[in-house]
Amino acid sequence: MAPSSHAPLAERLRPRTLAEVIGQQHMLGEGMALRLAFESGQPHSCILWGPPGVGKTTIARLMADAFDAQFLTISAVLGGVKDIREAVELAQAARNGLTAQRTILFVDEVHRFNKSQQDAFLPHVESGLFTFIGATTENPSFEVNSALLSRAAVYVLQPLSEDDLKRIVTKAQAIDAVPSIEPAAVDRLIAYADGDARRLLNTLETLSVAAGSEKLTKITDAWLLKVLGERMRRYDKGGEQFYDTISALHKSVRGSDPDAALYWFVRMLDGGADPRYMARRFIRMASEDIGLADPRALRLALDAADVYERLGSPEGELALAECVIYLAVAPKSNAVYKAFNEARAFVKKDGTRPVPMHLRNAPTKLMKELDYGKGYRYAHDEEGGFAAGERYLPDGMAEPGFYRPVERGLELRIADKLRELKKRNDQNN
Repeated sequence: MAPSSHAPLAERLRPRTLAEVIGQQHMLGEGMALRLAFESGQPHSCILWGPPGVGKTTIARLMADAFDAQFLTISAVLGGVKDIREAVELAQAARNGLTAQRTILFVDEVHRFNKSQQDAFLPHVESGLFTFIGATTENPSFEVNSALLSRAAVYVLQPLSEDDLKRIVTKAQAIDAVPSIEPAAVDRLIAYADGDARRLLNTLETLSVAAGSEKLTKITDAWLLKVLGERMRRYDKGGEQFYDTISALHKSVRGSDPDAALYWFVRMLDGGADPRYMARRFIRMASEDIGLADPRALRLALDAADVYERLGSPEGELALAECVIYLAVAPKSNAVYKAFNEARAFVKKDGTRPVPMHLRNAPTKLMKELDYGKGYRYAHDEEGGFAAGERYLPDGMAEPGFYRPVERGLELRIADKLRELKKRNDQNN
């Protein structure tokens, strides 16, 4: 049954069929994993992992419709063992009724249930009393019991793309839920939604009410800013301010100024930047601007990203702050970054050189007879674990010298070692 015109916009636009779902085509497109599950005729327990507003509840409802199943929902934020017990009783009643109906139990924010609460689902998942679908915004590897995780497929949902969100705006206008919106205002709404359809729909509903009260027939960018205020003006994910701010942060880290780096990091958080995006940038900075001058920087950046996944906001942001300060004070080197780019450019323009015979693998008798691997010197058996004079580049290729360590941090010692190994090579040759 179609929802009432008085229902919330999100409910009026909720897909009624799989074909109406916007986004998640990496799972729901033809031949994709979750699409095949729908078409199999046999529901299975699963966990839908993704950020808010990407369709977790919608997909669960559509699965219940596809299998003509009773759909029960529990919110782990508000529910407890009592709700689980009631769901079990309803599932038993449906199974034992005249139509022997299946049950799909949808548990929203499943990561908020503790271990014992999650364990309460196990015997009923095992017995097939109901098909369990959990939704979570947190990494299920950390937040869902291994026993429950082993009994459920994990599907990773992605934030909606700009095109996906524009399609939602078009659908809202098609049912006259919002007035006409000028392109600049649409772009700002899409940036503000940041891949979250629910946020977009709630904002559109707010705008519709405000426009109606002012008898507006078109929403302009200027009016949008006036109505929604500073929260949309301060941070534009797709605009110049965003890129200027991340540039300032990156350059502050590269310039070894921890105060400036922390300032720009907090500015971005305060403006609405996704901490996960910041974590990815820190991993990049550790590789590009620090490299082997301090290899611990990359490990710290990865650890900070993992900590944020475990704790979320605001607790996890402290680990990211620790990371950005460490990156700023660490010794700097772009030697790995430059070496990689030079090697990539060289390979792109160079021909395909054959692998030297002594470096080839020889797993078969024929290959050995053809001298594959012949003459290879096993470095561990040589003095100091180094086969002085051995060549590892293709025949006829000059030493390219891609990697040139800087005289800072650990690369000081790496440079010394490379000089010593070159000296031994030269003596052996």
